[in-house]
Amino acid sequence: MKPYNQLSAEELKVLHAELLEKYNEYKSRGLNLDMSRGKPAPSQLDLCMELLDVIGADGEYTTKNGTDIRNYGVLDGITEAKELFAPLLGVKPENVFVGGSSSLTLMYDAVCRAYTHGAYGSERPWCKEEKLKFLCPAPGYDRHFRITEHFGFELVTIPMVEGGPDMDAVEEAVKDPAVKGIWCVPKYSNPLGTTYSDETVKRMAALKPAAKDFRIFWDNAYAIHDLYEDKQDVLLDIMQECEKNGTQDMVYIFASTSKVTFPGAGVAVMGMSDNNMALMKKHAGVQAIGYDKINQLRHVKYFGSYDGMLEHMKKLGKALQPKFETVKNTLDKELKGLEIGRWNDPMGGYFVAFDSMDGCAKRIVALCSEAGVKMTGAGATFPYGKDPHDSNIRIAPSYPPVDELKTAMELFCLCVKLASVEKLMA
Repeated sequence: MKPYNQLSAEELKVLHAELLEKYNEYKSRGLNLDMSRGKPAPSQLDLCMELLDVIGADGEYTTKNGTDIRNYGVLDGITEAKELFAPLLGVKPENVFVGGSSSLTLMYDAVCRAYTHGAYGSERPWCKEEKLKFLCPAPGYDRHFRITEHFGFELVTIPMVEGGPDMDAVEEAVKDPAVKGIWCVPKYSNPLGTTYSDETVKRMAALKPAAKDFRIFWDNAYAIHDLYEDKQDVLLDIMQECEKNGTQDMVYIFASTSKVTFPGAGVAVMGMSDNNMALMKKHAGVQAIGYDKINQLRHVKYFGSYDGMLEHMKKLGKALQPKFETVKNTLDKELKGLEIGRWNDPMGGYFVAFDSMDGCAKRIVALCSEAGVKMTGAGATFPYGKDPHDSNIRIAPSYPPVDELKTAMELFCLCVKLASVEKLMA
């Protein structure tokens, strides 16, 4: 079929009737499919069940330096866990803080501590400032935006371009001393699947913000989430680049095993400079005596080494490949050439980003929901949940089995067609 925008009014009317008939047939099936979040599928979780049995089997509950993992202590994490996760963060083991199970909690706490007590480089708590702003590359991760919105920051949208955030816009924005930080998902970004270019990383590390306590929140959530062994994006090491510029205090690096082992029962880590680590321990020591060392050692024993973790991720990549390919193949088959949408083809991560015709995203998501397929809310990938073009939709293919995913994607494409025809008829 020719592009929809080249159809006559009569052709659109006929097409609308055909699409509506197909849509009503889907509605009659009583579908109940969920593609709203990037949840690991049960089959992925099954790959790590041995993790639950590696502690206690040998009667060994101590670390190599004699720490009893069943007891209090070791605020910043056992040495073995620091060594395991240091390559993931790109920092030295002593610059790794091993927290609980959620990197989002570490991010929230980092904002909260700066808000109440200030960040290194400034004695002034953020809450004392007359105005607070935070940079939000968009489309981006809604939970990041909600943290800074929760603390009353003005969220400043930074457009995502090829290679990452628009660095011209970032460099201009940080001249304002009210700007205290920027959210970044630098590899296989949520939802675009973009990996920051070398130039973007270098310019980020070389920023000269007006605020001395400006922080880059570098959430490397998908650092090792490659779909293919032979096709992988490579991300430049942000800490090395910061050290070259003497800006190492400007960056916090986060990661977790939430989509590596068990969400909610994994290990979250944070990498930072010596100065930031000293201040982190000072404040975190009031909040906690220590985190779950049993779980830390469990992950160390299960993986054995960082290379062991990478071997495990190859299994997860193979498990996700057919799902991402189902999404791509269905979009290509159903929508290619109709000029009613664009989509990416990521080499890793957890999402596929779809851009509809302007003004159609909310309608598409609503149509999907009415027919039994739950999607992430339209607009969620922008600050305040407001997509200025009402076009971006995040597709999360990880959870449903392939056969259900194929059905969900066929319905999604039908909803895209229906919403687009409605738009053109109007």
